[in-house]
Amino acid sequence: MMLQIGKTSRTAGAKDLLVILSDPSLLRNLDLARNDRQYLLEQLKEEKQVAVCDISGRLVMVHQVAKGDRSRQLELVRRAGNTMALKLQEAKREEAQVVSLQDDAALTLALVEGAALGAYTFNRHKTEKQPTALKKLSVVAPEVKAEALQELVDVCECVYTARDLVNEPASHLSAVQLGEAAQELGKAAGFSVKVLNKKQIEAEGMGGLLAVNRGSLDPPVLIIMEWKPKGAVNKQPVVLVGKGVTYDTGGLSLKPTPNSMDSMKCDMAGAAAMIGTIAAVAKRKLPVHVVALVPSTDNRPGGRAFAPGDVLKMHSGLTVENLNSDAEGRLILADALSYGERYGAETIITAATLTGAAARAIGTQGSVVMGTAPEERFAMLQEAAAETFERLAPMPFWEEYADELKSDIADLKNIGGALAGQITAGKFLARFTTRPYIHIDIAGTAFLDRRDHYRPKGGTGVGVRLLFQFLKRRAAAN
Repeated sequence: MMLQIGKTSRTAGAKDLLVILSDPSLLRNLDLARNDRQYLLEQLKEEKQVAVCDISGRLVMVHQVAKGDRSRQLELVRRAGNTMALKLQEAKREEAQVVSLQDDAALTLALVEGAALGAYTFNRHKTEKQPTALKKLSVVAPEVKAEALQELVDVCECVYTARDLVNEPASHLSAVQLGEAAQELGKAAGFSVKVLNKKQIEAEGMGGLLAVNRGSLDPPVLIIMEWKPKGAVNKQPVVLVGKGVTYDTGGLSLKPTPNSMDSMKCDMAGAAAMIGTIAAVAKRKLPVHVVALVPSTDNRPGGRAFAPGDVLKMHSGLTVENLNSDAEGRLILADALSYGERYGAETIITAATLTGAAARAIGTQGSVVMGTAPEERFAMLQEAAAETFERLAPMPFWEEYADELKSDIADLKNIGGALAGQITAGKFLARFTTRPYIHIDIAGTAFLDRRDHYRPKGGTGVGVRLLFQFLKRRAAAN
């Protein structure tokens, strides 16, 4: 559960403090003994990210804002907030105060954001009593408006939701259950949700989604979510499409277990990102029309599993030669992209843990991005990436990459050659939409095997903050 965050007007003398300041001399504004203040000053002179003073069990932690690149500056503040939250949890504190001794609201909010995201835990399946968790932060910051703080809380709650969905094991999250989770969230946040069942998917002719599902005991779903406010700035919606493979064995192209199949509950992180994003948009009532589509199934090597060499007829009418049943995500996304044509999207965006090639290309510090959308849309997305530090590495999208997907017996095949797999996967998807298209491969960023500051081990919720900020900019662009 997300910790409680709210504004207050005064500092409580007995509470632990998370302090952000622009100049060390401002420490005099805190009610501290001279020797305690001096101890903090000495640490700040050593350029420690967080100066810490334990005053008879009361923690006072201070971060001095660094000068330089704005994106990096905000990120360093978030990381400081995370460090502070972890120290509070280690000390088994349930409550603390954030105190701002500077006048930049965005920096104060970044500290709160880092603390909130860093305090996340997933322990719903543990039976032993867990250590006391941080539950409440009160914010003393005249420069921060209550509405801005509430927006931060709403978005962080949606990141928590995405992380929870990714961390939930397949034993507790089938495609049907993912649809039910989306419906519950839609009721709470105020967006509409429709879930197509297997018969409806068959009637739509979604050959890719149905093929991937053939080895499973559980039926597939297509989750259709929509936020359409009165006075939306866009005549045509932004359509989000997230890969919802709730568990991926690789199918008949079976994955090895160590460091591969064992973490494949995360293969629906693209779906979690899009569910979390539309929830955040609805909670904040952004004046932008958004549709989110999630094709969902698991991919298992059951008795009727689709096989390498099979030819599939897709929703679009195109035929695809399956040469690798572990390249299943693009098959279900392709059907959803084709289904999405009916909305006439101004921009259509996919997010997916799609290729190991993306992770091998740039590691876990960013996601790869590519597509056919106008440059101004990519620029808007990169602005959001800089603000949230969910960084994006653009890939070339040259026509020649599509040659890798030519099939001898079908319209195209589902894998390219050994090189540039992240790009040929994107090229495959681009065949199934005529709309301005952006593809984000989050294979390296969606699920971590060790903590990276406020990005926890396991599901990170990547994409929610990025796409919310993108859509917020789109709402403001008018």
